[in-house]
Formats: sequence, structure tokens, C-alpha cells
Amino acid sequence: MSLEVKEKTHVRLVFLGAAGVGKTALIQRFLEDTFEPKHKRTVEEMHNKEYDIGGVKISVEILDTSGSYSFPAMRKLSIQNSDAFALVYAVDDPESLEAVKSLRDEILEIKEDKYTPIVVVGNKVDRVKERQVSNEDVLSTVEMDWNNSYVEASAKENANVVEVFKELLQQANLPCRISPALRRRRETFPKDTNFRPPMNKTNSCILS
Repeated sequence: MSLEVKEKTHVRLVFLGAAGVGKTALIQRFLEDTFEPKHKRTVEEMHNKEYDIGGVKISVEILDTSGSYSFPAMRKLSIQNSDAFALVYAVDDPESLEAVKSLRDEILEIKEDKYTPIVVVGNKVDRVKERQVSNEDVLSTVEMDWNNSYVEASAKENANVVEVFKELLQQANLPCRISPALRRRRETFPKDTNFRPPMNKTNSCILS
């Protein structure tokens, strides 16, 4: 007997991470294809998008959260009410990676599900000379030890941003073909990307 995994028609994605790692920049690059170099403090901001795919209305909520840890109740609520998580760190900030580890533990504790959809995002790969976090070490930890997905990206250079959202939507069992960025422009992903699919995939993702 086989069980078919049904795609959802509503999903909430939440971006978590330390302050200044580029959570807002990734979201804005995906939704508006813009980049603001100056960091602006975020408390919490929800982006709502609705799409019509084959006559079916698909609703996507993207929650941009504060990098400050002075809002634990707000963070807990956002975790409880969300379907998939992007845990963002900056490759030039080792402490932000430690924050990702703590956030992942918190998510698993609150959701009580070790298979909760999580994508770890190493942002700011454009800062080549400033890099302090090894790609190989993070890749091994995230995919082998945690069994989660790992994507390195740059909101500034628009590298792998769509890939982050594609992976989140796929893990949340939502058709990733609704991607607004993919609908606006045919984007080719770098062939030298270090992204590899995790072992707990439940469905395939077809881009139209």
C-alpha cells in the first residue's frame, strides 16, 4: 500500500537567523528582485502572495523575523504556526552559524518533529575574502548529521536565491513552479553549486 503525499494549497515559510545575516535581503530579492545594501532592523514582517495554478489558488506566506533574541514569545509563536524554515547565517560570521544551531534545536523542540522542513542558508558568499565559515564543514553537518538541506547564496549578487525558495516550497509539499521569480524570468542556477537534495524528500519539484 502506497501513500500519496498531497500538495498543500497554503503554506507559511519563516526566515530565522541572527541580526544582519541578510534574511530580509533574501526575501526582497526573491519577491521584488531588489537589493538594499543598508541593514534595517526587522521586528517581524509578513509577506502574502496568492497564485492561481491550474485553477487552484495557492497561498504563500513568508515571515521575516527579527534577528534580536529579545522576542522569545514572538519567535516561539512564529515557529508553531509555520510549515518550513530557512535558517540563515552569514559566511563571514561564525557566531551567526552558532545561532542557526540553536534555532534548529528550538524548532525541533517546539514542533516535536525531527522531519520538520528546514533549509540552512549560508548567505553573503559574495564576500569571498571575508569568509570565515567552511562550506565543507557546514555541508557535512547539515546534510549528513541533521538530514536537512543546505544552500549557499548571495542576496547581493542574486546567486541561488530562487534555489532557497524552491527547496522550501518543495519540502513543504507546495508546487515550486509558483515561484514569482521563476515566473518573471528564466533563471539558470550555477552549475558549480554545492546544493544537494537531502535524504528525506517526499515529492519532486517540476519547474515550468
